Amino acid sequence: MDNKSIAKRFKLYGQLMELLGENPFRTKAITSAAFKIDKLPFAAEKASLEELSEQPGIGKSTAERIKLIIQSGTLPELDKLLEQVPEGVQEMLQIKGLGPKKMQIIWKTLEIESIGELYYACNENRLVEAKGFGLKTQEEIKKNIEFAIANQGWVLFAKAIPFAEATYEALQKSFPDNQLVFTGDYRRKSEVLQFIDFSIDLPQHVLVSTLENKDYVLQVDADRESVHFKDDNNISYRIFTSSPEDFAKNLLITTGSSEHLDLLAHIQQEIPDGKSEEEIYTALGLSYIEPELREGFNEVDLAKDNQLPQLITNEDILGTLHNHSTYSDGVHSLELMARYCKEEMNLQYLGICDHSKTAVYANGLTIERLEDQWKEIDQLNEQLAPFKIFKGIESDILGDGSLDYPDEILAKFDFVVASIHSNLGMTEEKATERLIKAIENPYTTILGHPTGRLLLSRAGYPIDYKKVIDACAANQVVIEINANPLRLDLDWRWHRYALQKGVLLSINPDAHRMEGFHDMQYGVLAGRKGGLSADKCLNAFNLEQIQSFFEERKVRKG
Repeated sequence: MDNKSIAKRFKLYGQLMELLGENPFRTKAITSAAFKIDKLPFAAEKASLEELSEQPGIGKSTAERIKLIIQSGTLPELDKLLEQVPEGVQEMLQIKGLGPKKMQIIWKTLEIESIGELYYACNENRLVEAKGFGLKTQEEIKKNIEFAIANQGWVLFAKAIPFAEATYEALQKSFPDNQLVFTGDYRRKSEVLQFIDFSIDLPQHVLVSTLENKDYVLQVDADRESVHFKDDNNISYRIFTSSPEDFAKNLLITTGSSEHLDLLAHIQQEIPDGKSEEEIYTALGLSYIEPELREGFNEVDLAKDNQLPQLITNEDILGTLHNHSTYSDGVHSLELMARYCKEEMNLQYLGICDHSKTAVYANGLTIERLEDQWKEIDQLNEQLAPFKIFKGIESDILGDGSLDYPDEILAKFDFVVASIHSNLGMTEEKATERLIKAIENPYTTILGHPTGRLLLSRAGYPIDYKKVIDACAANQVVIEINANPLRLDLDWRWHRYALQKGVLLSINPDAHRMEGFHDMQYGVLAGRKGGLSADKCLNAFNLEQIQSFFEERKVRKG
């Protein structure tokens, strides 16, 4: 059980205590403990009771509760509270914008006990007159319910990987003499999935007879020659079956999106046979199209002319930009983050971008504290050379589009990531204007997570993508591919347009702890889907190249 899972138990415990009117001081302590557990610099599962007790904000009683959760998976005090709260009320607590205080009114005053009842109440305007609500809040809750309903049954690609690999190994053991590969959305590295798909050269009835002996929920699709099943974690799988002779053709058909297959159908109505996908694409007069690109954009036209990009790989990444340390809301110190990049990741540079002064909630840096950080960076650069730490900042874009430091301070950074973190309920026109003003600021180097989306939980504010990308092109501002698997923002569907406009992209992990640097692999996958090559990715520049890039921008500002 990882720290985040334990922290979620404590967070729910605190929410239920507040919802049921428990002692406010104990409630606050449990809620605070949830935050502290999530930020622990080590795995609680592997720590001793003493090590946990010594952590600030934990203490012996909290440490004992942590150990109990790890050992038994439960917490008796939490279980008692869960018995008092209807399951539907527990589900509503997970909806964005519904904390315990609002839930007290919804449950106790309006007597609503399920998400369906709440959605109906929103449609009937029942929330408008309730204390602490109003029309705007009601509409926001309704929108969040619709978003949650639409995403039921989906899973993040990053979360699917361990389940996919474990199931692959199990299937391989069951069918060691058969060809077995991933296919579908998983093979195309889609950011969210409904199914983890496999293709196997095996008759459908043989597969069914084998899986029927397992504890799976099975559904057989005779038309598509596939078998569906779910595991104990409610992850859905499909296995597409074929003869060995049709395996390559079946793999190509099950891998490509429907739009990609439509493009192929314009060349030849029936997909030709072949011993491999390469052979089939050659028969269609096309160069081989990587699975990630098979989305129905311009990949077929490029393949006709042998103009497909050489897609970026993990090995192309030479540095990391947009990262946080304990100077703001990071878990690990600046030195630990830098040494991990150099010694464990074999990178050439680190861009540190702690939060700026407006982000009080994230311990944002005052001007005085910036000076302290810069001194430490200078000292570490001497110790770690030739590895280099660049002085960056994630500067909040204010409501009017300005950045939250004066120009004389912004001028001292090597680079500036400009991001929106507040006032997210904007119209498309307002959000676009706000971003463009920030882009036009001469000190903005990179536009951070352009829409603020959180996959499967927050849609992000609407923007006019073309106007924002055009503004970045005009002002030579880099656009971030935020590699956190919850974000992957800029969406890969807009990478091609940005690249066509000559905009550089930067795969930034937004790491708040050392392990977060590994999220760059998900940004690479998103970049590949968008057709990104290493020469168009800022942090695939070597140290000398990126240093020149930053220095040239400083000259232009001057």
